[in-house]
Amino acid sequence: MAREFSPIRQLDTPVKVLFTGYLTTVAVGYLVALIQILFTHGMADGKFGLSIDDIVYSYYGNRSGTLLETKLNGSMKENASEQERFVIMQWVRDGAEKDEFAETGVEKIIQERCVMCHNKDASIPDLSDFNVLKELTKEDEGATFGSLTRVSHIHLFGISFIFMFVGLIFSFTETSTVKYKCIAIGMPYVFLLVDILSWWLTKLHPMFAWLVIFAGAGMAISFLFMWTVSVLEMWWYDKVFINAQGERYPQWSTYLEGKFKELGGENAAKSLGGIAKRSGLFIWDKCLTYVVPAVKELYRKLMSKKQ
Repeated sequence: MAREFSPIRQLDTPVKVLFTGYLTTVAVGYLVALIQILFTHGMADGKFGLSIDDIVYSYYGNRSGTLLETKLNGSMKENASEQERFVIMQWVRDGAEKDEFAETGVEKIIQERCVMCHNKDASIPDLSDFNVLKELTKEDEGATFGSLTRVSHIHLFGISFIFMFVGLIFSFTETSTVKYKCIAIGMPYVFLLVDILSWWLTKLHPMFAWLVIFAGAGMAISFLFMWTVSVLEMWWYDKVFINAQGERYPQWSTYLEGKFKELGGENAAKSLGGIAKRSGLFIWDKCLTYVVPAVKELYRKLMSKKQ
């Protein structure tokens, strides 16, 4: 027998305060995370704002240059003057020899501009170690498989917990039907898995960069929808969901579904379904064409190194 739960508007005030505190905190955290993305991935191409090029440079890499040059022209651009960056990049293009490290002034620039953050006590590359710096002068191949593995498992565990509690709070709402509540609660997990997968696919081939932005946008929209409905029902139910006669408005999802059918939305949905199916087949074909050979080549390289 199904249990009956009190709707979110009827919960005790202390519980509402608890839920609101959590929702507010994770919303601020989400906003800060978006800002952090703009200042890291969003500067990969040297221009502020997230673009397809930023995604490609971050995961696939800029194969026309080195990682150090990509960073100096991208997210680290503001940390050194144009002349200082030119000196470092010229040293890199001349072969990044240790004998010329001090003579060209690169060592001094690194010490003054970089080591304050990039040191042995930090979790980022220690540029006070010449061998570490030397590794950054190789061809920029984007994120390493090791870093992708680390970041993937952190995101899968951390973000899934965030959406579990946001979804739990949203499950007490009553202004949408059970079907749409289930869709809203489940969609963030689908987008999360697609987001993580898209990192790996982009690492193997840049054509999948658009999938990173699509999945990230899907998670953000899902979060915003559940957050907004939950807060409105907790504190402003009577003002938002009750009309002037004191009658409750129809469930918004029922109303929208009716309008959707009136406007011929079912035909549009079928068309979108066809597009989605063709898009899926297109992605699968590209995976077979590009990703599978790339994985086989990577495996071959790893095996050759072991031998």
